[in-house]
Amino acid sequence: MPEPTRRHALAAAAAVAATVAVAPQAAAHDHHSPDTFDEVYKGRRIQGRPAAGGGHHHGAGYAVFIDGVELHLMRNADGSWISVVSHYDPVPTPKAAARAAVDELQGAALLPFPASPAN
Repeated sequence: MPEPTRRHALAAAAAVAATVAVAPQAAAHDHHSPDTFDEVYKGRRIQGRPAAGGGHHHGAGYAVFIDGVELHLMRNADGSWISVVSHYDPVPTPKAAARAAVDELQGAALLPFPASPAN
């Protein structure tokens, strides 16, 4: 097996440094699950709660609903949250993601994800 080059050694060192720098931030966000909420925001009922069985693979075990329809959430590596409705606007909590989705929907109904084509 060939000897590692300086480039490989530097890349490996950078990867280790990045992992060490990010790990405490990720750990800080994982100490507790986001709070449960149930409120009316701009006339829409938004709810959030820990999901039984771990939830959707991106939802980090947390489910959010707008008027009873599940909002597909994803948790980023930095602990922020995004939704299928406001995908490019990370927010700090699932409640903030639900509110951002309501703002973005502007009164339109949230469709189940993935939306089924009409027959």
